[in-house]
Amino acid sequence: MEQLFKDTCMQCSKVITQAYSTSFTLGIKTLHKKFHMPIYAIYGFVRYADEIVDTFHNHDKRKLLAEFERQTYEAIEQKLSLNPVLHSFQCVVNEYNIDKHYIEAFLKSMEMDLDDHVYDRSLYEEYIYGSAEVVGLMCLKVFCEGDEAMFERLKKPACSLGAAFQKVNFLRDMKSDFKERGRVYFPKVEYKEFSNQCKAEIEADIIKDFDDAYAGIMALPRAARMGVYLAYIYYLKLFRKIQGLPATHILKERVRVPDNTKLALLLGSYLKYRFNAI
Repeated sequence: MEQLFKDTCMQCSKVITQAYSTSFTLGIKTLHKKFHMPIYAIYGFVRYADEIVDTFHNHDKRKLLAEFERQTYEAIEQKLSLNPVLHSFQCVVNEYNIDKHYIEAFLKSMEMDLDDHVYDRSLYEEYIYGSAEVVGLMCLKVFCEGDEAMFERLKKPACSLGAAFQKVNFLRDMKSDFKERGRVYFPKVEYKEFSNQCKAEIEADIIKDFDDAYAGIMALPRAARMGVYLAYIYYLKLFRKIQGLPATHILKERVRVPDNTKLALLLGSYLKYRFNAI
């Protein structure tokens, strides 16, 4: 019956992923089946933590996050939680030996969202590391399946990929982050003074992250490569679309990649994978 409990908890994390992110769900489906549930479990955990700080405005979010954090560590230590999201996450943490530091850094970034910050370079890099890079490292732990030498080789490009994704998110969501939450993550950027030059400088930084990540994706185990590559080209497509728009457009509306384009990216990735081009 314990296996049934675990399986149903994993299904909860899968439902959360499917409800919150069609793009991420699509990427997971292109991974080898053995990676599906572990990655759903990681996404479910980070999604719910993020939901606490972004959504529950009529509640004491600091208290909710602190309780979520306490329950997370308790679940990992006891290898059990009656919260299905935390139970599935602790299963993955314990099975794949995910470093507690990554979880601490992630929850620290979530806590940072509870306060108003003017982000300098140091705070910006700390936030990106905790909110995005360590999530990539958690996933990499799963993909490497205990091969620590491989994990060490791929750590840096995994961090670069997570950073690229997060910075693209920051650009895409500039309007909602500022209007709904009063946040601007980019260092020394004033929302009302956001210019094409400022945007171009941010984009140059993102291009470097994408370039640094690519070699790491190609060195991933084949069972994981297509799913990560699909996420990479999806975000690259989104980034190129943002890159082609003026700064004023970014401040007016959220840029999206249409579903038919996502499907085209999936098909193209699959063909490359089948013909060993990736």
